Amino acid sequence: MAQQGVQLDRESFSCPICLDLLKDPVTTPCGHSYCMNCIKSHWDEEDGKKLHSCPQCRKTFAPRPVLLKNTMLAVLVEQLKKTGLQAAAADHCYAGPEDVACDVCTGRRRKAFKSCLVCPASYCEEHLQPHYEAAPLKKHKLVEPSKKLQENICSRHDEVMKMFCRTDQQCICYLCSVDDHKGHDTVTAAAERTERQRELEGSRLNIQQRIQDREKDVKLLHQEVKAVNLSADKTVKDSEKIFTQLIRLLENRSSDVKQQVRSQQKREVSRVKELQEKLEQEIAELKRKDAELKLLSHTEDHNQFLHNYPSLSPPRESTDSTGINIRPLRYFEDVTAAVSEVRDELQDVLKGKWTNVSLAVTEVDVLLSPSQAEPTTRAGFLRYSREITLDPNTAHTMLLLSKRNRKATSMSKHQSYSSHTDRFTGYPQVLSRESLTGRCYWEVEWRGTGAYVAVSYKNISRTGSSLECLFGFNDKSWALKCDKESSTFVYNNITAPVSGPPSSRVGVYLDHSAGVLSFYSVSETMTLLHRVQTTFTQPLYAGLLIYQHYKNTAEFCKLK
Repeated sequence: MAQQGVQLDRESFSCPICLDLLKDPVTTPCGHSYCMNCIKSHWDEEDGKKLHSCPQCRKTFAPRPVLLKNTMLAVLVEQLKKTGLQAAAADHCYAGPEDVACDVCTGRRRKAFKSCLVCPASYCEEHLQPHYEAAPLKKHKLVEPSKKLQENICSRHDEVMKMFCRTDQQCICYLCSVDDHKGHDTVTAAAERTERQRELEGSRLNIQQRIQDREKDVKLLHQEVKAVNLSADKTVKDSEKIFTQLIRLLENRSSDVKQQVRSQQKREVSRVKELQEKLEQEIAELKRKDAELKLLSHTEDHNQFLHNYPSLSPPRESTDSTGINIRPLRYFEDVTAAVSEVRDELQDVLKGKWTNVSLAVTEVDVLLSPSQAEPTTRAGFLRYSREITLDPNTAHTMLLLSKRNRKATSMSKHQSYSSHTDRFTGYPQVLSRESLTGRCYWEVEWRGTGAYVAVSYKNISRTGSSLECLFGFNDKSWALKCDKESSTFVYNNITAPVSGPPSSRVGVYLDHSAGVLSFYSVSETMTLLHRVQTTFTQPLYAGLLIYQHYKNTAEFCKLK
């Protein structure tokens, strides 16, 4: 109680304008006290109005009052300062513009110590005590102070959103789960958070492994640069020694060799350093992404976690430089040998063998990446497997998504999806949520009368029933049309028959940078159905089209 009394005394001697202890206190004719500089600055702004007012009671004065220092107040303020209650020391417990304020405090509000996700409200240490003492409140979920508590409240039912709709990928309250989202795949927010947390940790492990791989590659490239430079320097030195023994006739040739070696050295070193720089940038990006995921993984508020999770798109694929090999080349040593031959066979070199020197220089080539050959076994393809999910915002209303949005089923009536510009309206199609670049592999299992297994650019048309919207019948998508009798490949409205037996399980291999798209029949062996060699100008998205027959299905398989 004594402490509260001292605090009240301090506020009594605070300036209403700056809220700090009075400095050179003065008193206006109406009886209110201010810092001399504060009230002068206030009245300076009013000089054009001819009337000067008190900031508290709004009483006006004309002419402007002449104010003198209130010596009694000044003495009292100084005595108060001597007690050690400085304004800055006392103000630290009060909420500033950037702080979360206590929702219970009246008047000047203190900083919130915790936010309650159940109430939902924020509390200072004093008003938080009931949550530690009252049995019903002890069960509430307390988190670090948050300004986003209102985002946890359902705008329709004014209830805390403790549920998550997997069908529509959004947080909902319990009333929503039995109303607008009835029949949808719903779980508790905590359960969804647990699942997403597990996915997040898996992503972090993948990123950390990629960081280690890229750091290893950078080290290898550094050694490669050193080896190229040493070889080039030695070649230049040996060449100059040989050419000094030649007559003036060869001096011009000596200069040519030096220039070619240096030029090729510069090109090769530039290539190596360019890839080295890209890998270092990728390492930095991966570390930044890992930091974002780490920060998100520590978020205590389930709804904030789920709200921010989709915005953290997976890091973009990079050049597959893992396993960079150093070829056992001697780099420029062949140039030295060629120059020695010039010295021994001067006449032949001048007539026709000079090309040997140039050829030896230009053949220097540092191997920067392993072979990009397409795998030949399923185990080889699984090295590039990607987990793919369907985007509910693109699904035609006659399709029902399930199994965490990996499976699409043809229905007999329209589903209650919300309106969205990305939704296909003319054909029973759906696109993946994930964009596909680099080298990727996935498998689709279909059941029923038939389905299309496709890839598409994101800018494919969505509205209407024109062929511009149908997978395979435009220049923005490629599709394998599968049914029980046969398979057909379709691109840009041109169909091509597919050899090989019909298959209910289709493997799709994509090497985006190489422009390779291959479809395989998956069984005990991998049977190639069709391969495309082209140039992809945009990221691709996996797509499914389900024949409109009740309970036809297609599903992205989980690959181990």
